Amino acid sequence: MASNSTLDFEKPIVELEKKIAEMRSLADTLDIQPQIEELEQQVERLRSEIYRNLTRWQRVQIARHPDRPYTLDYITHCLTDFVELHGDRNFRDDPAIVGGLASIGDTRVVVVGHQKGRDTKSNLYRNFGMPNPEGYRKAHRLFSLAERFSLPVICFLDTPGAYPGLEAEERGQAEAIARNLFQMAALKVPIIIVIIGEGASGGALGIGVGDRILMLENAWYSVIAPESCSSILWRSWEYKEQAAEALKLTAPDLVDVGIVDRIIPEPVGGAHRDPEAMFTTMQSVLREELSVLGSITTSDLVTKRRKKFYAMGVWTE
Repeated sequence: MASNSTLDFEKPIVELEKKIAEMRSLADTLDIQPQIEELEQQVERLRSEIYRNLTRWQRVQIARHPDRPYTLDYITHCLTDFVELHGDRNFRDDPAIVGGLASIGDTRVVVVGHQKGRDTKSNLYRNFGMPNPEGYRKAHRLFSLAERFSLPVICFLDTPGAYPGLEAEERGQAEAIARNLFQMAALKVPIIIVIIGEGASGGALGIGVGDRILMLENAWYSVIAPESCSSILWRSWEYKEQAAEALKLTAPDLVDVGIVDRIIPEPVGGAHRDPEAMFTTMQSVLREELSVLGSITTSDLVTKRRKKFYAMGVWTE
């Protein structure tokens, strides 16, 4: 039986891997090494075929995989000298958004990102990665700090959405997100946005305005989650797969329409299958992007950033 973290379309691979494990336990008494090697090759072929032909809904499932690296994992393995800063200086700290000062190579940066939990206790603490207004106001404070000290900003996006609770609305959820959009559009330092998992609605966009929008191969980014879209259009969650297809929320879809600038490849099977390889790739990409942005003047950065986002609302018939 597949584990709880095994996705439905991965079950054929899991069954073959279990068969290989059983055969290895008999390898000391039986000469079955050729059969084991043949099955291993079959697993690799099957895995390659499955992940080469993923549907949009399957990519959404991978983006939500509980073993997938989160913001603090990337900070720990791709950056150094991280000093976390807490609180919005107004209400409280919001653990659903983390941020602070860090270094990548010789470059000092400000890093901000959504953070989910790994188990029930940590998910409750992180509010399942759904920020309250104070989370966005903490990010606003960090962006101001970055501008004051001329430090580039890196944002990791991974949220099912901003927290929709009554208390969040009472404390100005929409105003906090809108203020961040206004601030990031004019911030006089380079901004790199990386969508590492789920990028849902204003909850993601609240820290998602930047010069370069990067997206992991199996992440998703949309104004609404497929289940919610299905619920609105069909009055049922049963049509989430059709909704995912209609929303066109995957990295290739968003590159085609000019929202995402670059797709970051993941290991076959997703970032969670080989986190170390993913961290190496991420660090290399961030260094490269920071080097390119560092050669652009401040005024050109802001002008190009604004033009980029203005163009997203323009179309012709």
